[in-house]
Amino acid sequence: MKQLLAITVATLATFVVHGSGAQAAEPKKEARTTPAEELKLPEGFKAEVVYNVPRDQQGSWVALTVDDQGRIIAADQGDKGLYLITPSKPGEGEKGTTVEKIPVDISNAHGLLWAFDSLYVMRNGKGSGLWRVTDSDGDGKLDKSELIMPLQGAGEHGPHAIILSEDGKSLLVCAGNHTEVPADLTKTRVPTNWGEDLLLPRQPDARGHARGRMAPGGWVAKVSPDGKERELISTGYRNEYDIALDRDGEIFTFDSDMEWDFGLPWYRPTRINHVVSGSEFGWRNGSGKFPEYYADSLPSVVDIGPASPTGVLFGYGAKFPKRWEDAFYILDWTYGTIWAAHLKPEGASYTGNVEQFVVGKPLPVTDGVVGKDGALYFAVGGRGTQSGLYRITYDGKDDGTESFTSIKENPDHQLRKKLEAFHGQEDPAALESAWQHLNHSDRFIRHAARMAIEAQPAESWQRKVLDKASSANPQQLITAMVALARQGDPSLQAELLGKLGELDLASLPKPQLVEALRAYALCFIRMGEPSGELRQQVIAKLDPLYPNSDSTANKELGRVLIYLQAPSAPAKTLEVIKNLPPQPKPQWLTSLALNDQYGERAQSMLDNMPPTDGVYYAFILRNAKEGWTLPLRKEYFQYLVKASKMPGGHSFAGYLENMREEALRSMPQNQRVALGELITVDLFPKPDFEVTPPKGPGREWTVASAIDAVKKVGLKKRNFKKGRNLFHALKCVDCHRFDGTGGMVGPDLTPVSGKFSLKDMLEAIIEPSKVISDQFASSIVLTVDGETFTGVVVDIEPSNPEAELLIYTSDVSKPPIKVAKGDVELMKRSPTSQMPKDVANQLSDKELADLVAYLLSGGNERSPMFRK
Repeated sequence: MKQLLAITVATLATFVVHGSGAQAAEPKKEARTTPAEELKLPEGFKAEVVYNVPRDQQGSWVALTVDDQGRIIAADQGDKGLYLITPSKPGEGEKGTTVEKIPVDISNAHGLLWAFDSLYVMRNGKGSGLWRVTDSDGDGKLDKSELIMPLQGAGEHGPHAIILSEDGKSLLVCAGNHTEVPADLTKTRVPTNWGEDLLLPRQPDARGHARGRMAPGGWVAKVSPDGKERELISTGYRNEYDIALDRDGEIFTFDSDMEWDFGLPWYRPTRINHVVSGSEFGWRNGSGKFPEYYADSLPSVVDIGPASPTGVLFGYGAKFPKRWEDAFYILDWTYGTIWAAHLKPEGASYTGNVEQFVVGKPLPVTDGVVGKDGALYFAVGGRGTQSGLYRITYDGKDDGTESFTSIKENPDHQLRKKLEAFHGQEDPAALESAWQHLNHSDRFIRHAARMAIEAQPAESWQRKVLDKASSANPQQLITAMVALARQGDPSLQAELLGKLGELDLASLPKPQLVEALRAYALCFIRMGEPSGELRQQVIAKLDPLYPNSDSTANKELGRVLIYLQAPSAPAKTLEVIKNLPPQPKPQWLTSLALNDQYGERAQSMLDNMPPTDGVYYAFILRNAKEGWTLPLRKEYFQYLVKASKMPGGHSFAGYLENMREEALRSMPQNQRVALGELITVDLFPKPDFEVTPPKGPGREWTVASAIDAVKKVGLKKRNFKKGRNLFHALKCVDCHRFDGTGGMVGPDLTPVSGKFSLKDMLEAIIEPSKVISDQFASSIVLTVDGETFTGVVVDIEPSNPEAELLIYTSDVSKPPIKVAKGDVELMKRSPTSQMPKDVANQLSDKELADLVAYLLSGGNERSPMFRK
């Protein structure tokens, strides 16, 4: 391979680090990343800071790769460019590290890869898409950049990572759910007639996030080195930031949660996914996310819990003990944690467990690589935070224990691969080869078999499936009907329902019953609402099974019966709510408890679990129109009030409010009057203590003076109650959620200590417009009448040009402003934050320290900062 020659000082701005890591021209008091000695690591591992990034000159780094000479290349999330780093020798820290700017006009990269004598760059924002940077004249300098695959999408859910494919001949790329699939696909392993596939109407996010973003969601694709051949592999992710290959060439990712959904039935924790051919992982916006048990999606390998996934990598090549070298490392930006996942083959896929590897406070980890020196390097930064490069080495003993188990010799894996060969291409042998495996006990094999059939023209197999399917083989029949509902002609609906009607549902194992109910749902979603006679037949079939002894079957029976407007549904569903046991605790809470940054929040949930299952039934009941009585209505609205008093995520109360509004629409006016104040109770939680104004004296704070004041006063022996009071008195709570309560305009501040240093936090308070996340950015809207509005814009109906936009201004006490789309003359992003910049000027030094301590505590009154 042609070597990328050393880049000369004449063409690059070079920064050589000595001792403290500061450039000669930099002031002595530069911002610093968290000291390496403050990080928590397993025994035998050592961390050191290799480089402290001068933020004003080199930005905040979010992507790394290693070139063919073993040097590290890093990218700024903003406009500060790409950098070539030659790290110091292990043990030398920052001394001797050199950092050189690569002289190409390219930045804002979320993914980097050195391959095929080129640097591949996944740009996000300006020039979104896959770029190839090369040395055009052979002088050893990267000097030419070319966009080889444009992408429509940008921001934190935009285009992300690039890695080399298993055979080393192609690229694998991924993007979040705000990015369209690549144009001009040459092949797709995923059927492209994707849809929302929701039986009951969704509720968009109560804050408007991702409204209008429809299936297929985030995706993974294979791309040729020149960008011209593009094959879609997998879909249905929310925001998988990175992907990695294990030794067997299997792809894995770490997908994000929607943390605002915390406590709601459609909350899905961050999770490790096995990215198999043709896979669908069921992300849909708002309340539409698929439960993991849906037959037309696939489950996770490991659930993690609340987090902000960034980079992922396997430890291959690291000079670590085998157990750690073979680990799958997943980076969590919000909680400052690198987790080590230990994956084990199980059937055609994997299972696994996780343990913390690196924890820091703050430690906003963004990406990691294994260097050619056998060390693991990782960057911190993102959203304008202080950035740095760390190195992890091991100097303990290796017990020689092998930890990697190949899946290639597993017969289930071999069968899955054989079936996947039919994906994305027409082959007359597919039906015969796949048919016998539609009843396999392994979901990944059933999925691979169904995808093999769905890849064929429906007219070539839909009649054969109806003729071959038999209730003597229930699992095969159910899987076949899922395929037929998704791809078959709607005229076959009656026959499909007839086949499902042959099943003795009461005697089916519960997982099969749940899949059969999903087949019914898909039949109605894809083929249309059933006729009156068919509707009555299905109600008669399902109604005797509801309520059911199985909690999952109960949920799907309720969903289908309410869709069919079964008259018994309201009374039965409210009876189910009344008899619900205490809310089970999710398994992922066990993992969270391992990390002290999560521990308090996890314990809070254990002590006071949100009524997730009850909210689910209340949610589906909002669509019931038949079978209500006034006492049943009263019971329903009383439950919503009761649920509102429980903890939840950013959107929890907003969803409850919207449920109530939708339920009210189907109520006659006389019943509304009879229910009186019950239907107007405020569902947003209020503080249970008196809020008093700051005492001051205040002053006009700068970031520098605020840092000095907080350090002088100190963050020990602070007052928790005063900090909490100030959070409410300054109206922070109107826009920000914290420790389970608060508004919805700004970000949740509960996990702020894991990602922001003291300087970053005070900068966000005092200079709120300096860095604005695209999730919370405001827009300036100019109407044809000359009016101007500024606020967070929510497009309720993106596909309807005649619908209205909702504009949430900085005055959270007022309802959103409604503007017809046709009346908009101009709309552009506002450079100014919704947050007022002088909010802290009322505070004295001690009050500022109390507020900072409260924020850093995450709402934990037992934090050491409050000990007397």
